[in-house]
Amino acid sequence: MPGVLKEFKEFISRGNVVELAVAVIIGAAFTAIVASVVEGLITPLIGMIGGEDFRKMTFTINDSVFRYGIVINAFIYFLSVAAVVFFFIVKPINVLNERRRRGEEPVTEDEMSDEAVLLAEIRDLLAAQRDGAAAGAPARDYPPGPAADPPSPRGW
Repeated sequence: MPGVLKEFKEFISRGNVVELAVAVIIGAAFTAIVASVVEGLITPLIGMIGGEDFRKMTFTINDSVFRYGIVINAFIYFLSVAAVVFFFIVKPINVLNERRRRGEEPVTEDEMSDEAVLLAEIRDLLAAQRDGAAAGAPARDYPPGPAADPPSPRGW
Protein backbone atom coordinates (compact mmCIF):
# COMPACT_ATOMS: atom_id res chain seq x y z
CA MET A 1 0.00 0.00 0.00
CA PRO A 2 2.81 2.53 0.73
CA GLY A 3 4.05 2.09 -2.86
CA VAL A 4 0.66 3.12 -4.22
CA LEU A 5 0.58 6.22 -2.00
CA LYS A 6 4.09 7.18 -3.13
CA GLU A 7 3.08 6.70 -6.77
CA PHE A 8 -0.08 8.79 -6.22
CA LYS A 9 2.00 11.55 -4.58
CA GLU A 10 4.37 11.58 -7.58
CA PHE A 11 1.39 11.75 -9.94
CA ILE A 12 -0.16 14.69 -8.10
CA SER A 13 3.20 16.49 -7.89
CA ARG A 14 3.70 16.51 -11.64
CA GLY A 15 3.61 19.95 -13.19
CA ASN A 16 0.91 19.18 -15.74
CA VAL A 17 -1.54 17.92 -13.10
CA VAL A 18 -1.07 21.06 -11.02
CA GLU A 19 -1.41 23.24 -14.13
CA LEU A 20 -4.61 21.41 -15.07
CA ALA A 21 -6.06 21.96 -11.59
CA VAL A 22 -5.23 25.68 -11.78
CA ALA A 23 -6.82 25.87 -15.24
CA VAL A 24 -10.04 24.26 -13.96
CA ILE A 25 -10.23 26.67 -11.00
CA ILE A 26 -9.59 29.72 -13.20
CA GLY A 27 -12.10 28.38 -15.74
CA ALA A 28 -14.77 28.09 -13.04
CA ALA A 29 -14.09 31.65 -11.89
CA PHE A 30 -14.16 32.87 -15.49
CA THR A 31 -17.46 31.07 -16.04
CA ALA A 32 -18.99 32.92 -13.10
CA ILE A 33 -17.78 36.27 -14.47
CA VAL A 34 -19.11 35.62 -17.97
CA ALA A 35 -22.43 34.36 -16.60
CA SER A 36 -22.79 37.53 -14.53
CA VAL A 37 -21.98 39.78 -17.49
CA VAL A 38 -24.41 37.94 -19.77
CA GLU A 39 -27.25 37.76 -17.24
CA GLY A 40 -26.71 41.18 -15.65
CA LEU A 41 -25.72 43.34 -18.62
CA ILE A 42 -26.08 41.78 -22.06
CA THR A 43 -29.44 40.05 -21.60
CA PRO A 44 -31.21 43.14 -20.17
CA LEU A 45 -29.72 45.33 -22.91
CA ILE A 46 -30.97 43.00 -25.63
CA GLY A 47 -34.25 42.63 -23.74
CA MET A 48 -34.71 46.41 -23.88
CA ILE A 49 -34.63 46.18 -27.67
CA GLY A 50 -37.23 43.41 -27.67
CA GLY A 51 -39.18 45.05 -24.87
CA GLU A 52 -38.94 42.09 -22.50
CA ASP A 53 -36.33 40.40 -20.30
CA PHE A 54 -35.21 37.07 -21.76
CA ARG A 55 -35.75 35.21 -18.52
CA LYS A 56 -39.43 36.06 -18.70
CA MET A 57 -39.90 34.95 -22.32
CA THR A 58 -42.08 31.84 -22.31
CA PHE A 59 -44.86 30.11 -24.15
CA THR A 60 -47.36 27.58 -22.86
CA ILE A 61 -48.71 24.40 -24.44
CA ASN A 62 -51.17 22.21 -22.49
CA ASP A 63 -50.27 23.91 -19.20
CA SER A 64 -46.54 23.27 -19.79
CA VAL A 65 -44.39 26.39 -19.67
CA PHE A 66 -41.49 26.54 -22.11
CA ARG A 67 -38.87 29.08 -21.10
CA TYR A 68 -37.19 29.78 -24.42
CA GLY A 69 -35.68 32.98 -22.99
CA ILE A 70 -33.35 30.85 -20.86
CA VAL A 71 -32.20 29.06 -24.03
CA ILE A 72 -31.50 32.42 -25.71
CA ASN A 73 -29.58 33.47 -22.60
CA ALA A 74 -27.51 30.26 -22.70
CA PHE A 75 -26.79 30.83 -26.41
CA ILE A 76 -25.56 34.38 -25.71
CA TYR A 77 -23.45 32.99 -22.85
CA PHE A 78 -21.93 30.35 -25.15
CA LEU A 79 -21.12 32.92 -27.84
CA SER A 80 -19.50 35.16 -25.23
CA VAL A 81 -17.28 32.38 -23.90
CA ALA A 82 -16.40 31.24 -27.43
CA ALA A 83 -15.44 34.80 -28.44
CA VAL A 84 -13.24 35.27 -25.37
CA VAL A 85 -11.52 31.91 -25.88
CA PHE A 86 -10.97 32.62 -29.58
CA PHE A 87 -9.67 36.18 -29.25
CA PHE A 88 -7.61 35.74 -26.09
CA ILE A 89 -6.29 32.18 -26.47
CA VAL A 90 -6.68 30.68 -29.96
CA LYS A 91 -5.86 33.77 -32.04
CA PRO A 92 -2.65 34.70 -30.12
CA ILE A 93 -1.43 31.09 -30.29
CA ASN A 94 -2.14 30.98 -34.04
CA VAL A 95 -0.17 34.23 -34.50
CA LEU A 96 2.77 32.81 -32.54
CA ASN A 97 2.68 29.56 -34.53
CA GLU A 98 2.58 31.50 -37.80
CA ARG A 99 5.59 33.58 -36.75
CA ARG A 100 7.43 30.42 -35.76
CA ARG A 101 6.54 28.80 -39.10
CA ARG A 102 7.83 31.82 -41.04
CA GLY A 103 11.06 31.72 -39.07
CA GLU A 104 10.70 35.05 -37.32
CA GLU A 105 11.87 33.51 -34.10
CA PRO A 106 15.64 33.14 -34.24
CA VAL A 107 16.95 29.61 -34.07
CA THR A 108 20.15 29.16 -32.10
CA GLU A 109 22.83 26.63 -33.00
CA ASP A 110 21.84 24.66 -29.91
CA GLU A 111 18.38 24.10 -31.41
CA MET A 112 19.73 23.17 -34.89
CA SER A 113 20.28 19.56 -35.90
CA ASP A 114 23.80 18.30 -36.61
CA GLU A 115 23.11 18.35 -40.34
CA ALA A 116 21.88 21.94 -40.21
CA VAL A 117 25.01 23.01 -38.28
CA LEU A 118 27.27 21.33 -40.88
CA LEU A 119 25.38 22.92 -43.76
CA ALA A 120 25.67 26.33 -42.11
CA GLU A 121 29.43 25.84 -41.70
CA ILE A 122 29.81 24.80 -45.35
CA ARG A 123 27.77 27.82 -46.43
CA ASP A 124 29.94 30.14 -44.37
CA LEU A 125 33.17 28.59 -45.69
CA LEU A 126 32.00 28.87 -49.30
CA ALA A 127 31.02 32.50 -48.77
CA ALA A 128 34.40 33.27 -47.21
CA GLN A 129 36.21 31.47 -50.05
CA ARG A 130 34.18 33.34 -52.66
CA ASP A 131 34.82 36.70 -50.99
CA GLY A 132 38.55 35.97 -50.66
CA ALA A 133 38.88 34.86 -54.29
CA ALA A 134 36.91 37.85 -55.54
CA ALA A 135 39.27 40.28 -53.80
CA GLY A 136 42.48 39.04 -55.53
CA ALA A 137 41.30 37.45 -58.76
CA PRO A 138 39.91 39.03 -61.93
CA ALA A 139 36.19 38.80 -62.45
CA ARG A 140 35.08 35.83 -64.54
CA ASP A 141 31.85 35.82 -66.49
CA TYR A 142 31.90 32.11 -67.29
CA PRO A 143 30.94 29.19 -65.11
CA PRO A 144 33.74 27.51 -63.20
CA GLY A 145 35.05 24.35 -64.80
CA PRO A 146 38.02 22.01 -64.67
CA ALA A 147 40.31 24.53 -66.35
CA ALA A 148 41.32 27.81 -64.76
CA ASP A 149 41.33 29.62 -68.10
CA PRO A 150 38.28 30.62 -70.09
CA PRO A 151 37.36 28.52 -73.14
CA SER A 152 39.19 29.28 -76.36
CA PRO A 153 37.35 31.51 -78.85
CA ARG A 154 38.17 28.89 -81.52
CA GLY A 155 35.95 26.34 -79.81
CA TRP A 156 37.01 22.81 -78.92
